[in-house]
Amino acid sequence: MKFCKIYQDYMQGQETQLHAVDFKKLKKILKKCREDFESHQEQDGQSCPRHCSVCDGTFFPSLLKEMSAVVGCFNERAQKLLELHLASGFRKYFMWLTGKLQKNHVALIQEGKDLVTYALINAIAVRKILKKYDKIHYSKQGQNFKSKAQSMHMEILQSPWLCELMAFHINLREEKVKSNKAPALFEGCSLNFDDENPSLSCELFDSIKIDIDLTCSICLDTVFDPVSLTCGHIFCHTCACSAASVTIVDGLKAAEPNEKCPLCRKSGVYEGSLHLEEINILLSRSCHEHWEQRLQTERRERIRQVKEHWESQCRAFMGV
Repeated sequence: MKFCKIYQDYMQGQETQLHAVDFKKLKKILKKCREDFESHQEQDGQSCPRHCSVCDGTFFPSLLKEMSAVVGCFNERAQKLLELHLASGFRKYFMWLTGKLQKNHVALIQEGKDLVTYALINAIAVRKILKKYDKIHYSKQGQNFKSKAQSMHMEILQSPWLCELMAFHINLREEKVKSNKAPALFEGCSLNFDDENPSLSCELFDSIKIDIDLTCSICLDTVFDPVSLTCGHIFCHTCACSAASVTIVDGLKAAEPNEKCPLCRKSGVYEGSLHLEEINILLSRSCHEHWEQRLQTERRERIRQVKEHWESQCRAFMGV
């Protein structure tokens, strides 16, 4: 069965309406482009143009719009799911009163699995349609568009919520084992250690495998209280604050727009940063002794920064 048919059957089989890549419409655009090109080639014998007016004017804008809708849909649903799992105290009681906690443990697991599958199958759909574009045009414009989409954060595999869902699955699997219940999770996600360097990996389809390095490139240690910048790079919260020239008290939201990511050097990546709570829970369970040592070190550093912050605030208030 062709992927287009598999993709359509998958999207139509979803209980809730989800945004999707209109595979059939995009293939029709490429078919029209091919027919126009072949007719022109018979007349003047010219090779396929580097830029196609049909595709550049219709194909790429349509695909970009659909990719944006898919990423937005995925991020929103993943955020709501993880809020349910991480809720505690009064917030958990409030969510129970409003009916948001009606789903049981197995339902949460299944929804998380469905979201990861949704992300991966849409990533494959985008990859295949761009490959088809390059095949028709004998060019690499499709790959260039993919790079552009990644720079605009429209690539669904770049979403930090995907990292969180992967960690969410492993956390739930451990909770199942501890409670002696039969695991109801897929086995595609795992936390691996290579020379004590942790990485998160996920493989549900033969063509896509995700590996996420969980070593902070600033302190060269396992990420602690990790945050993901909008460019997709992950750092310790303290390290990210240091790189953004802000204190822990002020937080990353206070970073100047011209502050850059230490790795890719993109600016404006701190304001939309995301705390990776599920990854933090996963690492604290998997590296317990190391985590306790880091916790003590981080606590001292945070106390020092808070003390300096309030001392400077007092001096400013007193006019000293």
